[in-house]
Amino acid sequence: MTHRTVSCGPRPALPGPPDAQRPGLPDDPRAEVDAPAPSCPVEITLHALRGRWTTLVARELLRHPHTYSQLAAALPHLSDKTLTERLRQLADAGVLLRDRSPGWPTTVRYRLTERGRALGPVLQAMWDWGAAADEPDPAR
Repeated sequence: MTHRTVSCGPRPALPGPPDAQRPGLPDDPRAEVDAPAPSCPVEITLHALRGRWTTLVARELLRHPHTYSQLAAALPHLSDKTLTERLRQLADAGVLLRDRSPGWPTTVRYRLTERGRALGPVLQAMWDWGAAADEPDPAR
């Protein structure tokens, strides 16, 4: 599934030297496609973070590892079904690990992988971009 407003389509010609690095316009052949592709890094990120509540689950795990019940308590309006789905989705994306302790009763803790911890700056950038929407645009 691809996001309708963000794609890895062809870059428009911009003024300045053609080899200049510009944020959001990577010098990478995967960015030179004419339709969204599953191999596009933006699509991979959007796929990992898709769905309501996913960013909040990731936020909680960025703070520290949690058990299922700790996550449920931290996000009391999140249904058990959705929490289970989001944990599975993040695990499938390589963002979190499920650590099960030996013994009885067993304890399962969810913790971020290195790849998952790398989402911290991504979420911060998304926050900053969204927060700036409340500010007047000086270019207008």
